[in-house]
Amino acid sequence: MSTQLNLPKEAQRTFARLLPRLEAEFADAIETDAWKTFRRRLDVHFDDLFFLLFELYGDRYDFLYHLERLLVESARAWMERPEELKALDAQRECDPLWYQSEKMLGGVYYVDLFAGDLQGMRAKIPYFKELGLTYLHLMPLFKAPEGDNDGGYAVSDYRQVDPRLGTVEDLRLLATELRREGISLVLDFIFNHTSDEHRWALAAQAGDEDYAEYYFLFPDRTMPDLYDRTLREIFPDQHPGCFTYRPDIKRWVWTTFHSFQWDLNYHNPAVFRDMAAEMLFLANVGAEVLRLDALAFTWKELGTNCENLPKAHTLVRAFNAVVRIAAPSLLFKSEAIVHPDEVVRYINARECQLSYNPLLMALLWNSLATREVRLLRHSMSYRFAIPEDCSWVNYIRCHDDIGWTFDDGDAAALGINGYDHRRFLNAFYTGRFPGSFARGLPFQENPRTGDARISGTLASLAGLEAALHSGNPAEIDLAVRRILLLNAIILSIGGIPLIYLGDEVGVLNDYSYADDPARAGDSRWVHRPRIDWEQMARRHDPTTIEGRIYSGLRHLIEVRKATPAFAGNRMRVIHLGNDHVFAYLRTGSHGDRVLVIANFTEHTQPVPANEVRLYGAGYHFRELISGQELALTGETIVLAPYQVLWLAD
Repeated sequence: MSTQLNLPKEAQRTFARLLPRLEAEFADAIETDAWKTFRRRLDVHFDDLFFLLFELYGDRYDFLYHLERLLVESARAWMERPEELKALDAQRECDPLWYQSEKMLGGVYYVDLFAGDLQGMRAKIPYFKELGLTYLHLMPLFKAPEGDNDGGYAVSDYRQVDPRLGTVEDLRLLATELRREGISLVLDFIFNHTSDEHRWALAAQAGDEDYAEYYFLFPDRTMPDLYDRTLREIFPDQHPGCFTYRPDIKRWVWTTFHSFQWDLNYHNPAVFRDMAAEMLFLANVGAEVLRLDALAFTWKELGTNCENLPKAHTLVRAFNAVVRIAAPSLLFKSEAIVHPDEVVRYINARECQLSYNPLLMALLWNSLATREVRLLRHSMSYRFAIPEDCSWVNYIRCHDDIGWTFDDGDAAALGINGYDHRRFLNAFYTGRFPGSFARGLPFQENPRTGDARISGTLASLAGLEAALHSGNPAEIDLAVRRILLLNAIILSIGGIPLIYLGDEVGVLNDYSYADDPARAGDSRWVHRPRIDWEQMARRHDPTTIEGRIYSGLRHLIEVRKATPAFAGNRMRVIHLGNDHVFAYLRTGSHGDRVLVIANFTEHTQPVPANEVRLYGAGYHFRELISGQELALTGETIVLAPYQVLWLAD
C-alpha cells in the first residue's frame, strides 16, 4: 500500500466516480425503498470495503474494474433478496447480539445420514424443536464429485445441491421453515478451494488461461519446490506434499488438502469477486451463519507456511464488509483449528462474530483422561476471553477429528511435556492405555512419532461402548455421567453450545465405514453414523440408555434456557483448591451469578465450603440442576462422581 496515497480521499473520489455508473445500472430501482436501504448501507461501509480491497489488490491496474463489478453483484444480490430476509436484516440490526442469548442451542449433522434428504430434514423440524435447537448446521450439501469428496468439502457447484439430497429450492424452503420456527440455518462456505470438477477448474483444464488464474498452476516443480520448503503437509498419508501433478494438463496444481481440491488464487481479484457472489447467493437462499472453512489457508506468500497470514485476515474482513452491505444479518463462524494464539485473532466483529472453541474441546477430553483440571483451568483462565460482541461455539466433538491443540507453553508452565502428553492422550483415547475407558480410532497416525488425532463418537470416547460390551452396570452409569458432565460444561461456560446430533442418545462408533472403499481410509467416518430412528425413539423410555442420556440432557437444556446468567461470554475461572474439580463463575448483565463446579473423576471430591461462599450470597444457594436449596453449613461440599453443580444465589 502506498504511503503517498491519501486513502480516505481516494475512497471518496472512487465512490463519487462509481456511484453514477452503479445507479445507471439499476435506474429502474433507485426510487424504491430497497435501493434507499442499500445506499444507506453502502454509504456506511464503502470506505471499509475500499480500504480492505485496496490492501489486497490496490497495486493492480484493473482494481477499479473489479471493485465496480463487485458493487454491481452486491446491489443485485440485495435487490433479489427475499423480503422475509430483508425483514430479518432489519430485526437483527435492532438486536445485534441475538446470538448471545442463553436460549441459543446448536445442532449439526449430515443431511443424508440424519434424514435422507432435505425434505426429510423438513419432516424432522418438530424433533429439532423438541430438543430445543435454535441453530442447525447442515454439513456440506452442495454438488461434489462422486466417491471420495472429503465429506462434501470438495465443491463442484455452490449453487447446486447434491441431487441425492434435493434441490436449491428444497434448501430454500427448509431455511424458510426453520427460520419461522426460530431456528437459524448454518451452512459451510468452502472458500479456500473447489473440487477439480468445478466449472472454473474444468475451464482451466480445457485451456482457458483466465480461469487458470483462478488457481495456482505451475508448468514444472520450480515454484512448488520453493513453496514446499516452508509448507507443512496436512494429510501426509493420503496426500503427500501440497501439490499434485495433473498429466492431462501437464501442470502442477496447489492442493493443500486433497488432490481433487484445488486451492483458489485470491491474488486474483476476480476470484474474490466471484466467491463473494457465491456467498451472497447462499445468504439469499436463507443461510444465517456461514462457517468459513479452512480460512487460515486462504492467502499464499512465498517463504511462509501460508497459514494465518495477515492478508488472510484482510480477506475475511473484506468478505464481511460485502455482507454488511448486501446481507447484514449474516454472521461468520471461524473454523480455525490452529494454535490457540491464532484462533482468537479471527474472532472480532469485523471478521468472525462466532468461532469454534477447539481448545476447550481438547482440554475437556484431556481432563477426563487425566482426572485433573490443571491444564483446563490454567488455559481457560486467560484464553477464554474474546470481544464482548462475539461468541464461542462450544462443542464436545464435531464431524472432524479431535486434535490436541493445547499450547505447549501452557503445559510446560504446569510441568507437562506437550509431546509426551499428546502421545499419552492418543494412547488413552484409542484404548491402548491400560485401564482406558475410551474406544476411539487414530486418524492420520504416524507410527514413528506417535502423532495422531482421534476419531470416535461422544459415547464411545466417554466409555459407553466399553461399558456395554462388559455389561457392567456401574461402568455404564459412569459413562452416562461423563456424557452429561461434558454437556453441562458446554451448556454453561459461555457461548453457543453445539450438539453433534445423535450424541443426545448416546450413538456408538459405526465401524461399517471400513466396508465402503470411498471411506475406508478415513477413520472419521466411524463417528458419522447413519441415524437409527428406532434407537432415537427410545429417547422417551427412561429405562433405556438412550432415555437416560436424552432426559438428562434435555433437563440441562431447559435449565440453561431459564438462566439469564448463562447469556454471553463473561466467565471467570475459580480455583477451589482441588485439582480434580473445575469451577467457574458466570455473571449476567443484571448481576445475577451462577457458580459452576464440576468433578472430573469417578470418585467423590470435596471442595471447601468456605471457598464456595466467596462466590455467592453467603450460606445459601439454589442448585439449579436438582432444583434443591443448598445450605453451606459444613466445612466441605462433596461432589459425587462426575457431578456438576450449577449454584445460583
